[in-house]
Amino acid sequence: MAAARRARAGGGGAGPGFGRAAEPAPLVPQGLLRLARRSGQLNLAGRGLTHVPEHVWRINLDVPEEAQQNLSFGAADRWWEQTDLTKLILASNKLQSLSEDVQLLPALTMLDVHDNQLTSLPSALGQLENLQKLDVSHNKLRSLPEELLQLPRLRSLLVQHNELSLLPERLGQLLTLEELDVSNNQLTAIPTSCALLVNLVRLNLACNQLKELPADLSAMKSLRQLDCTKNYLETVPSKLATMASLEQLYLRKNKLRSLPEFPSCKLLKELHAGENQIEILNAENLKQLSSLCVLELRDNKIKAVPEEITVLQKLERLDLANNDISRLPYTLGNLPQLKFLALEGNPLRTIRRDLLQKGTQELLEYLRSKIQDDGPGPNEEAPVTAMTLPSQSMVNTHAITTLKLLEYSDKQAAEIPAAVFDAVGTNPVATVNFSKNQLREIPPRLVELKDSVCDVSLGFNKISSISSELCLLHKLTHLDLRNNVLTALPEGMEALKRLHTINLAFNRFKVFPSVLYHLPALETILLSNNQVGSIDPVQLKEMDKLGTLDLQNNDLLQVPPELGNCENLRSLLLEGNPFRTPRAAVLAKGTAAVLEYLRSRIPT
Repeated sequence: MAAARRARAGGGGAGPGFGRAAEPAPLVPQGLLRLARRSGQLNLAGRGLTHVPEHVWRINLDVPEEAQQNLSFGAADRWWEQTDLTKLILASNKLQSLSEDVQLLPALTMLDVHDNQLTSLPSALGQLENLQKLDVSHNKLRSLPEELLQLPRLRSLLVQHNELSLLPERLGQLLTLEELDVSNNQLTAIPTSCALLVNLVRLNLACNQLKELPADLSAMKSLRQLDCTKNYLETVPSKLATMASLEQLYLRKNKLRSLPEFPSCKLLKELHAGENQIEILNAENLKQLSSLCVLELRDNKIKAVPEEITVLQKLERLDLANNDISRLPYTLGNLPQLKFLALEGNPLRTIRRDLLQKGTQELLEYLRSKIQDDGPGPNEEAPVTAMTLPSQSMVNTHAITTLKLLEYSDKQAAEIPAAVFDAVGTNPVATVNFSKNQLREIPPRLVELKDSVCDVSLGFNKISSISSELCLLHKLTHLDLRNNVLTALPEGMEALKRLHTINLAFNRFKVFPSVLYHLPALETILLSNNQVGSIDPVQLKEMDKLGTLDLQNNDLLQVPPELGNCENLRSLLLEGNPFRTPRAAVLAKGTAAVLEYLRSRIPT
């Protein structure tokens, strides 16, 4: 039996004298399993698993392999005192199904299976009475099992980016639910029972096919954030205004023709209604939004801004870009908290184009200076338009010119459209955000920004390798490549002499990228949730500016004592690795204590 157990623990490989299977199951390191028995947490993300090994489900039932080999046990090796598994991460693998054996882990409070290929969920999930968070996003689910509704303690249910066309009719039974994300599915309706979710704080319905919202949602007395972006809504029930706690409402990319009527929504702080068909801003509707801090109405058909907008005394951001506004009320300059005003893409006749380009504060000062005037001066009559070019409509050109920011994120795009780069023109761009897309390579035209860009975010894509274009961005200081499928970095990155922060978390690195040792300005290296097995403390010590090193949830079997000589480190994160020393009690004392402990173990 011990031999059989060892075979299962090793991923099913055949013993001597037998031919290996064509595709042996990926190994789950025994060190991780030992650590999981002590900590109650097991992270198997990004390991190419096509199925979950049986010994993972049985981790709290079977006698560990090491118990067959050792007759004496230290305090840390008493397998009979193991902790039940409470947290299991199986994200970013190739799982097509989950075994009903998940019921063998009744103590689970968190199960993360996002970014796999699941087409269904096991009914046994309903037996996980302690489960508080379930993340099955980014899969291929077409339905949710009714048994899921039996979970008495579930607080967070994340099912975004699946293929759901409907939700369970009795979803409202999940009375403890605080967060529900069903965005990016194919939903055409929301069950009326959702009105029973009185503890729900965040509800994300974005990117579905909803044509209406049930008025009964107003019963959600705890709801603070409601996201209905990118649906087919033509109206919003005014009854939603009675939501006692609603603070953020996202209605972008729908078919609204007017601003929702919210006669009693006194707590609403953010209203995002851009990319609709709104033509008129009703003064009475605005008067009811006295707590509003953000009002986003870009890309509509608004022709006029009423004087009554000045009742929004707490307004900090007002985005009216790409509408049909020809004149602004000068009293807009009296809004005391306004810090951001976007007006590009409007045929404004009374404000010079050069004034628009000087930023919010100068524009507000100009408006205040004109309050006493009867009308525009003789030099302001010319019909100067600030309309953007059609090729720029997908880009926030105001952000480019004012904030030096080029953003095209969360579009699920396989490539960055040429029009995005065309919109930059001769403007210097300091920050680029192309995160949360489906990019498989570095956009080649990124090199066009090499003389100005210093911050690039390409996280949450599918990039598998770094091309030479990135290595030419010689002014780069921040680089975010988290949540991709990288396994290595090119030596050409040595050219990034100014780079001081790099985020490589949640990738597929099995070795510490050697090029990082040769970047003298690096202050922060974030490399958690990979499969790194070793580090070179001698080369790390030569990086005298390195202050933060995050190696959590990797495969480090040992921590070299010489790492204690890296006294410049202010934050060293090592939790979630299968090494035996330093023990968890030492790690819990913080970086200084860990470094001191390591120095004490350096051979003399």
